[in-house]
This record gives sequence, C-alpha cells and structure tokens, in this order.
Amino acid sequence: MSSTEQSPSARPRVLVLFGGRSSEHAISCATAGAVLRAIDRDRYDVLPIGITPQGRWVRVADDPDRWAIVDGRLPEVEAAPEQVLLPQEAGSRELQVIEPGVPAAALGAVDVVLPLLHGPFGEDGTLQGMLELADVRYVGAGVLASAVGMDKHFMKVVLAGAGLPVGPYVTLRGDDLATDRDGVRARVEALGLPLFVKPARAGSSIGITRVTDLADLPAAVAEAQRHDPKVVVEAAIVGREIECAVLGGRGGSRPRASLPGEIVVTDDRHGFYDFEAKYLDEAAVELSCPADLPADVIARVQDVAVRTFEAVDGEGLARVDVFVTPDGDVVVNEINTMPGFTPFSMYPRMWQQSGLSYPDLLDELLRLALERPTGLR
Repeated sequence: MSSTEQSPSARPRVLVLFGGRSSEHAISCATAGAVLRAIDRDRYDVLPIGITPQGRWVRVADDPDRWAIVDGRLPEVEAAPEQVLLPQEAGSRELQVIEPGVPAAALGAVDVVLPLLHGPFGEDGTLQGMLELADVRYVGAGVLASAVGMDKHFMKVVLAGAGLPVGPYVTLRGDDLATDRDGVRARVEALGLPLFVKPARAGSSIGITRVTDLADLPAAVAEAQRHDPKVVVEAAIVGREIECAVLGGRGGSRPRASLPGEIVVTDDRHGFYDFEAKYLDEAAVELSCPADLPADVIARVQDVAVRTFEAVDGEGLARVDVFVTPDGDVVVNEINTMPGFTPFSMYPRMWQQSGLSYPDLLDELLRLALERPTGLR
C-alpha cells in the first residue's frame, strides 16, 4: 500500500493547524476551537498543532474551550521547549518532535492538514508552499490563489483582468505619502469620500480606518502600516454588504455557491464592520442569512462569487464579499480563502442555510482535500 492510500477501516489523520505569526492569531485560535469541537472523531483521527506568535510549531491541548474568545480574552498559542517538524522530504508523511537535549521522537504520519491560519504567514501561500514541498495534502486554496486572495491590491488586478467588477482604489507603498504628498492626495481625492484605508495583506478588519476627512488620511495610513507597509485606499461603495460562501466542486464539477448572507452594523459606535463589531460586540451586528434579496439578485451574487473563486484558481473554500448597489449591480469587495470558521461565522452559517451542517461542511472540505492530488494540478 502506498504512503497516500488508506485501508477502508482507517481513519484519516488530520493535523488541525492554527495560531501563527499574524495579527489574526487569536481569531485563528477561536476558529480552531470550533473545529475541534465539531469534527467527527469517529471518522477522523485529530492532531492539534499550534504555531506560536514567534513561529514555533508545538503540540497543544485538544480542548475546544481552551481556544474560545471569552469575555474579551483572546486565546494564544503559548511557547514550549519542543518543536514539531513537518516531513523533510516528498513522499514522507511522518511528523517529528524535537526538544533540546532529547533525541527526535516520531509523532506519526498525517494524511491531511487543515490549516486554520488567517493573515500573513499562513493564509497567504507561504504555508501552502511548505506543504506543497513536502507533498502533504491540505484543505483550501493553493499557493497562487492564497497569495492573490491575501493581497487586496493584486486581488483587484486579477479580478478586474477576469472581467469582474471591482471598486476604485489606490495602492500606497512605504513612504509614498511623505515623498509624493501632492500626487497621492490628488489620486486619493479622486476616489471621493468617505474612504476606507486598509492594510493590503491583513484580514478580520484589523488596521482598517474609515476616513471622512482627508486631513485624517496620514493617521489612517500609519495605522494600516502598523500591520503592512503596503496599503490599499478604497472608495466607499454605496450598497448592501452581502457575502456568499463558495465550496469546491467534486469530481471536476464547478464550484458551488451558498445562499448569500448580509451583515448590518446596528450600533453607530462602529462606522463599519470592524474588529470589535466582529468579535467583541455581537449585539452591534445583525447577521441575516439568507439575505433578503430578489431571486435574480441572489443568482447574480452566486454567479459573481463562483466566477471570483475561479478567477483566482481557488480550491476547497472561500468567502466572497460583495456590495449590491441600489440598482442591483454586484461589485466584488474581496475574496477570503480561509474565512472565519466558528459556527457563528458567516461562511458555515450560509452553508447551513443552504442545507449543509457545520460538521458535514468540515467533512466535505476534508474529503475534497483527501481526493486532491499532490504536486502540480
């Protein structure tokens, strides 16, 4: 039997990987807690591995409660003297644990990795590249799709090149604002107000500022650059914020789109769907699923979502966020190749409303990954 085959009675071993070096470390932990609670232990053998904020891979508690956000407390993977190593050559699926002064110990083979990391150094193609080098199967987008999905600048370039509608934007790098103040101001003024200033390669609304006065632009750029030296300034789109979950197709069929959902921020303290509204102030937000939209608009949103997924060469899963304008036009905001995955997150909620429960959705994603060939595809 080859190293990638399973006997009919064997449970595939799933490495649930979370934490990481990005500013979304805690959100990744919360996602992992929900997955650990829901994954079918009769069907899968689960090995939870955390990545500390410093980048060390360690064994962690298989305890969903340990990774929940409770009373504003954000979970974190803590450092340990040991370190978990991925397979060191293609064709091997064996993990090892090393510790100072102790011989390396085998941790067993892994069949598939479920990478629940958000943001840079996990969702952006870096981790996916490492798994590709080791010929280890994993859930979700490959190297290119992950990198494009993470970078809001190149995401817009790719989507526009595929004929998909994206809003007006300006990209700023490094000290552009200081070295070309007049030029930047002119380009940004052309976008109109209000504006949204975002780190190009971050998520969970971290580092985003809504700007209603251009005098506040330097401070907003500085806040975004705390998380990424590359910044995207976007024109505000008048419309409803609609999301749609996409799931890869089985057996070569096209990707599948869920019923769409809608996010409405009801508390004026939040000018938009920011980090606090997402994770710390649930009463400030209404999540409506399915969204109250005419059937033809729902079909349009689903079509744009699938085309967006295909445009970046997506695999496994993605959440596509769009704006639906008062005229019924659909404008793509972004694609998220590793969306939030707690039972209360929009991605699984949209699939639940579309007939696929949270545990069944997890099972479907793992099956898609186990069926996917390694190497170029």
